[in-house]
Amino acid sequence: MKKTDYIENFVTWEEEFIFAHPVKVRFSETDMFGHLNNTVPFVYFEEARIEYFKSLNLMDDWVKEENETFIVVADLQCDYMKQVYFDENLLIYVKAGRIGQSSVDIHYMGKRENGDICFTGRGTIVQVSKLTGKGAQWTDDMKLAFHEKINVPQS
Repeated sequence: MKKTDYIENFVTWEEEFIFAHPVKVRFSETDMFGHLNNTVPFVYFEEARIEYFKSLNLMDDWVKEENETFIVVADLQCDYMKQVYFDENLLIYVKAGRIGQSSVDIHYMGKRENGDICFTGRGTIVQVSKLTGKGAQWTDDMKLAFHEKINVPQS
């Protein structure tokens, strides 16, 4: 596997994922050679990240107009391992890495049905106060939700 600065031990890192969201590569997401466009994994990351946050029961509050906080993507990267083609079925895995006071490092892995890893990624998500525009600390319940989902091997 390609060396990335956010993965110390690839085998351990891969085993820690327990949440995955399926996607199918659409024709409109490919170039004239049938390859997945290099911008599309970021769309897959967003879709899977939202479903991941829903699974942690976090998304509902952030989308309520009366809620005092929302989340933003502070940075995002993707490392491409193998080419992806039109009509392939992928699983986009998501997990929380480092959890800060108001940020969380989210890791991603895109896999084919046969288990081949096509791309990996990471990004920092920050919870922001609508009132101040600055980082807003995670609640204890939010931290617990993230912690319950990390370092748990896949079954």
